[in-house]
Amino acid sequence: MRVRRIVDLSVPVGPGTQVYPGDPVPRASVHATVRRDGFNLLRLDMGSQTGTHVDAPYHFQDDAPRLHELDLGLFTGPGVLVDVRGTGAREPIGWERVAPYANRLGPGIVVLICTGWSAHYGTEAYFDHPYLGADACRRMLDLGVRTFCVDAINIDETPDETHPGVGYPVHHLIAGAGGVIGENFRNLELVDFPDPLISCLPIALENADGAPVRAVAMQLE
Repeated sequence: MRVRRIVDLSVPVGPGTQVYPGDPVPRASVHATVRRDGFNLLRLDMGSQTGTHVDAPYHFQDDAPRLHELDLGLFTGPGVLVDVRGTGAREPIGWERVAPYANRLGPGIVVLICTGWSAHYGTEAYFDHPYLGADACRRMLDLGVRTFCVDAINIDETPDETHPGVGYPVHHLIAGAGGVIGENFRNLELVDFPDPLISCLPIALENADGAPVRAVAMQLE
């Protein structure tokens, strides 16, 4: 077995990384230099949900598992691309859009919800993304799915002054089932080969609600 191709599904982390409204903006400063200290070292300041990241159930439920308590199998496995491109701004993704892929969904599958909205990354339009409907989420959970990744900043609707949202129902549903969510993925449309192996393993932060990841899709042979 060898890796024939790798598609990078992650956004870079730096001062220009787009963050959820109110979250810490990532900052990096020089802590040590070769000239002064004999080595280069950066000091980093960022939130646990910075860039391409995964959410543990603890992100939305105090009594749910934290990141370090989760089975690493949740963060890697065969991927199924659910292509819902063409869904409009702030439009829910209903079961009718997911149903054509239902026979491929089940335990151990990493679902990649491809909205195409990563094209708006870095703009205000990025916050007006489509979002997964609660009923579609329930049906996927009933099929055994526990890992949901999306190329948007939020799997639920992102509220603002004119869109109050409805309380992050999909986050609560997945957390209640012991599942995980990946957000701020990109390049999902490039996963155009069958049976991709997905890896979105997080930094091993203790007691965390989530962590950044370097997410990739691998074509094996």
